[in-house]
This record gives sequence, structure tokens and C-alpha cells, in this order.
Amino acid sequence: MRPLFFSFAMILAAVPAVAQPISELTADAVNNHVLPGFSRLAAQSQVLADVAQSDCVSGSPQLQAAYGDAFDAWIGVSHLRFGPSERDDRAYALAFWPDSRAVTPKTLAAMIASEDDIAQNLDDYADVSIAARGFYALEFLLYDDVIAVAGTDAYRCTLIRTVTGDIAALTDAIYDDWTSGYADQLLHPSPEATYHTEEEAAQEMFKAVSTGLEFVGDTRLGRPLGTFDRPRATRAEARRSGRSARHVELSLVALRDLAMRLAGDDVALATNLNNAFDRAQSRVEQLDDPVFAGVDDPMTRFEIEVVQQNVSAIRTVVRNELGPKLGVIAGFNALDGD
Repeated sequence: MRPLFFSFAMILAAVPAVAQPISELTADAVNNHVLPGFSRLAAQSQVLADVAQSDCVSGSPQLQAAYGDAFDAWIGVSHLRFGPSERDDRAYALAFWPDSRAVTPKTLAAMIASEDDIAQNLDDYADVSIAARGFYALEFLLYDDVIAVAGTDAYRCTLIRTVTGDIAALTDAIYDDWTSGYADQLLHPSPEATYHTEEEAAQEMFKAVSTGLEFVGDTRLGRPLGTFDRPRATRAEARRSGRSARHVELSLVALRDLAMRLAGDDVALATNLNNAFDRAQSRVEQLDDPVFAGVDDPMTRFEIEVVQQNVSAIRTVVRNELGPKLGVIAGFNALDGD
């Protein structure tokens, strides 16, 4: 009888009394998390494009610093993979990763070898393979031992300028879509709009938290961890620029901010979320392993596995406590779609 009682209790918890109106939680998330995040991304991406126009040398500290700031801004919103980010595959064009078949370096190498004219025109570049666009392609151009020195300096300079310009155009388009109508669809649901009810709008935000945490645990951490017998350190995200662990840290900061806004004035839920995020973020900060090279060593691998377990613990709180608060039943999998 106990399992049946537990299931019934969880179903009842899906429609609790909410101290704050759900519409207020969504409004806080949109106005103070989503819009500032995409505004920052568009601004930092334009700075990156501007720096590349004046300094397009792969090893330039100024260019690499601008790249890092813009990439940081992307990681801060990379969990918001819906609406304007999804339109025209913009998010994939900005962030084509994982790249399990190494399509990005192959595509870039071919372009550089042939000095493909498409890199000469920013508008035309929007038609190239997404593998040659965005932050991960730019990482190869700035940091890879082979791609960053391939071909002529002049063509690589042109390619870097075009890729950064493309990033700026994509991020500006995303922000423009958010501010010119999409935010209003979340803030003012109606039967004729994308979101029919306030609950649907809030659940879109919930899915962003849920899928974001899943990506951190299963992909950002899971890919380099591989298996105990076959760790895959070279599969770590953005390892060439030394950003693998940084992306986990930045993702947790952003996901925590969104989750806490959705928790609203629910003190018990906020406390549980804070405690779970604290444990995970503290573990990441203690790793001292920027590219997860330690997955090859049993002792340091254990420390990375603990981070993954801590992320899983956050997911449990989000699923079992935050989900029901927003009308999402226990067991919901955000990756299953609507």
C-alpha cells in the first residue's frame, strides 16, 4: 500500500496552494533573468565582433578576453533553448556541441584550405554549416594547435571577423525577438497565444531549469567522465580554451538564479534549493581541474563524480518540489517535450 499512497500524495502535490501568483514568478524570471541575460549576451557579442575587427590574431590577449566574456554570457542563457533561441536554429549556430564526429574542425580546415569565399560576406555566412559557426568554431580558430595556424594569416583573420560578426548578428536577433514580442507571450498568456495559461508559461521556465541541469550532469560532466574503464577527457567541453569546469560553474549560477526566482517566497523550497546548489557549486570550486583531465585518475575522477551526484541531487529537488509548485507532476521529463 505504501507505494500507492506515495504516488497519490505526489499527484496531489501537483496542484498546491501557491503563496504568490504563478504569473508573478514568471514575470520575475522573464524580467530579471531572461531579458538581462540576453541583453548581456548581445552586448558582449558585439564587443567581441568589434575587437576582432581591430585585432584578429588568434593569440591576441584582447581577442581571447573578449571571446571569454561573450562565451560566459552565452553560458548564462544557454539553458533557455526555446522561442527566439530555437528560431532558425540560432542556438545550434551559436553552440554546436557536442560534436561527436569532429565536424567543426573538418569543416573549418576545408574552408581554410580552399579559402572559401563565403567567409568574405557576413550575410552569406549565415548559410554555411552550423559546425563552422558560433563559439565552438571560434574556439578552434583561436586556440586549436592545428586550426589556429592553418592556411594564411589573412584568410584566418577574415574568417575570425566573419564568425564573430555572425555571433553578434545571431545574439542581437535573439534579443530583439525577446523584446519585440516573445516576452509578452510569456507575461500575458491567452488561448490564442503560444502559452494558453499562466501555468504553461511558468512550466516553460521550469523546463529550462530541468533540461539545463540535465545537460550539466549528463553532458558537461558525463561526456568527459565516460565510464570508469573508458574515461574520455578529450570530450570535455571547450577544453582547448580551458573552460570546461568554468561552464559547469557558470551554468549552476544561472540555473540557481532562475530556480530561486521560480521558488518565490516559498521559504522551505528556497532553502532546499540553496542547500543543494551550495553543495554542487562548492565541489566544483574545489576541483582545481579546469578541463576535467582528472577523469583518468581514480582519485580525482571520484571528485568529479561527486559533482555529478550533487547536480543529480539538485535535479531531485527541482523535480519533486519546484515542479509540483508550478503544476508539473512528479516524474515529468522536460526532454520529452510538451
